[in-house]
Amino acid sequence: MALIWVALAAAIGVPVAAAAASPLLAWRGPVYILAGFAGIVALGIMLCQPLLIGGYLPGLSGFVGRRAHRWIGGGLVVAVLIHVAGLWITSPPDMIDALLFSSPTPFSPWGVIAMWAIFAVALLAALRRRLGLRPRTWRIAHMLFAIVIVVGSVVHGVLIEGTMETVSKVALCALVLAAAIKVMADLRVWRKRGTLREESIARQ
Repeated sequence: MALIWVALAAAIGVPVAAAAASPLLAWRGPVYILAGFAGIVALGIMLCQPLLIGGYLPGLSGFVGRRAHRWIGGGLVVAVLIHVAGLWITSPPDMIDALLFSSPTPFSPWGVIAMWAIFAVALLAALRRRLGLRPRTWRIAHMLFAIVIVVGSVVHGVLIEGTMETVSKVALCALVLAAAIKVMADLRVWRKRGTLREESIARQ
């Protein structure tokens, strides 16, 4: 069981450490560096989220894991806000181009799409009881947004050539993608009739 936590720590910690050792940081300002590392942290959080909701992490299964999933989801929103705000402060024209989907860089649209999907699912999570969403409706909507978030974030990360070291970055992106596919397959979110476990997850 401890090996799972060690593997998770390595999957997230190695890319962060490699980015921290990048010589490119010498030419970056503190706000830009903060924004970049917020993006790396956000990618790491995306690896944790499916592992939590799927109950794969020792000691964080069931209700505890789902509660952690919600709180860490809030952390993901904060990390994305810091990432975007930092890039806005350092280069407003580039951020405007990215938000308007007119940036010449191929990675920008993927990041913007993932960003809006993160904000959308966070808003839906906050309002789903008021909206009276049925558990299955919420589950499917959540997973649809999750697909957009994961695909957008992975493509965004892979295409960027920056402070992240290539091998560890690609490995983290692959793990994020694999974890998302694994949890969707195990929870069988597309079935019309869910199991009691799936209905319990959707209600909480």
